[in-house]
Amino acid sequence: MRFGLAAVILFSFVGSAYAQTVAPLDIAAKQAYIVDAATGTVLFAKDADTKMPTSSMSKMLTMYLVFDALKTGKLKLDDTLPVSERAWKQEGSRMFCNVRDSVKIEDLIRGVAVQSGNDAAVVLAEGLGSGSEATFADMMNAKAKDLGLTNSHFMNATGLPDPQHYSTARDLGTLALALQRDFPDYYHYFSETTFTYNKISQGNRNPLLYRNMNVDGIKTGHTVEGGFGLAASAVRDGRRLVLVLNGMKNMQSRADESAKALDYGYREFGLYTVAKEGDVLANPAVWLGKEKSVQIVAARNIAITLPRTARSGLKATVSFNQPIPAPIVKGDAIGTLTVTAPGMEAKTISLVAAADVERLGFFQQIAEKLKVLLKRK
Repeated sequence: MRFGLAAVILFSFVGSAYAQTVAPLDIAAKQAYIVDAATGTVLFAKDADTKMPTSSMSKMLTMYLVFDALKTGKLKLDDTLPVSERAWKQEGSRMFCNVRDSVKIEDLIRGVAVQSGNDAAVVLAEGLGSGSEATFADMMNAKAKDLGLTNSHFMNATGLPDPQHYSTARDLGTLALALQRDFPDYYHYFSETTFTYNKISQGNRNPLLYRNMNVDGIKTGHTVEGGFGLAASAVRDGRRLVLVLNGMKNMQSRADESAKALDYGYREFGLYTVAKEGDVLANPAVWLGKEKSVQIVAARNIAITLPRTARSGLKATVSFNQPIPAPIVKGDAIGTLTVTAPGMEAKTISLVAAADVERLGFFQQIAEKLKVLLKRK
């Protein structure tokens, strides 16, 4: 039996291709990175792989390890940890823990996520690092490697300056996405605007939380060498963007430039659904199967992030060899969907069988083959 290639052009939004045009983004940040969380598409990058001081944005990784310990049961929210003298003496932003007090894990989390407390970060680091922040830093670097943060190295839990403590805007964006993906039950702490501990109330340092921009995190940072930075995330109309900016001159610039960058991402780019999980995209013939055909479906929702100007040039093509030989198992990859658009590298996604198809018995196979031979004469 000869197998041929079949291709079907899908969807009504296929149009004529034309040059992609995206408005430029003039940004004051030294480093910048904007990514669409649903597809991983980078919307903007400026020196995104340049190593930079990360200041308190480093605490996203501290929180990742804390959340992981909660998820695995190593910690519980109502557990307590002691405040060492070293933690109590931390410079910079503080939660104002008292030395030798025992503080609840949940309070320490808010002390880091809301107040950016260096003391709280060290208490947590010592608690997970067997009393040693240096041991915790080793844990941070091991986790960074696991998460694919290829241009990062961490020396402490706080982000206080150290020549060997650095990351990149891209790596911090990857870390932000991992926080949201892996810990949806704990991510909400980053959106809280105030926290009071030891009768001292402090507001979240993230300026975008107060601008009615649907922002729900994540972490500010500032050092003299690195300037002012922000890792932020927002959800509008069900679509999440993540941005990392660093190297701005002051707090006002951090707030304004971050707001401008988020608006740019939503204004210039759109998220477009190509197929939904279970959508039947083709129904090719089956060879020597108990069923004459099998449905090819999308195994998951398939979406693409594009400049809005490229929307009308979006095209999706289904390809498969037919007839497909039996047996077929539900979920087998038996086709592909190739998505193209102006200015975008083609993306190919596997499509799968919607159902099992058993192979015919021995004598039924002979009869089927004879039918084919007789048709050829």
